[in-house]
Amino acid sequence: MNFKEKNLQINKEAKITVGLYIFFFLWWFILAYGIGLKDVSEYKYILGFPSWFFYSCIMGYVMICVLLAFVVKRYFKDIDFEDKEAN
Repeated sequence: MNFKEKNLQINKEAKITVGLYIFFFLWWFILAYGIGLKDVSEYKYILGFPSWFFYSCIMGYVMICVLLAFVVKRYFKDIDFEDKEAN
């Protein structure tokens, strides 16, 4: 893989990473503050956790871990950064 191909791959991986982080933050923020702004007496509970916490923190974490594993296996490549031609 030449320098230009490596650079394109690195840029692609960086854009994917930033996009996934923004998606995860929006997921967390919308669910935490969207569902969590209700009065405490109106909360619904899932496995003993308030629904806003369960969906934003627990399900969000599981979802992003699965999504990251898929993206890394599918789109990321192992790049050798050793300069083998320098001798």
